[in-house]
Amino acid sequence: MFNFLSLVVVAVAAATASAQTYTGGEATYYFQNGVAGACGQVNPDSALIVAVQAQRFNTGLCGRQVQVTNTNNGESVVATVADECPGCQGNPNSLDLSEGAFEQIADLSAGVVPITYTYL
Repeated sequence: MFNFLSLVVVAVAAATASAQTYTGGEATYYFQNGVAGACGQVNPDSALIVAVQAQRFNTGLCGRQVQVTNTNNGESVVATVADECPGCQGNPNSLDLSEGAFEQIADLSAGVVPITYTYL
């Protein structure tokens, strides 16, 4: 019984952590230029992928789905963690989106938009 209860507590804690919403971040976009990201995959710029800020990135995030919402217009995209963002150092709640993912939430001419995001 103790082992089962411990397993339930761990499962609930993991589910709660994955549902955390990060606020106050910014989204930018990048081009992968045919180079593998930190998760080891080469993706086209049209792929719905994100690079996680370096302080938050770990390889355990590779392949995780994340819902990113532009707080200016409410547009959202679900993308996959595929890279690390060394250029997002100023804000641990920021993400770098592929061109394809960024276009789902804003026009590329915006360059930078405020976001919230949640791991799914």
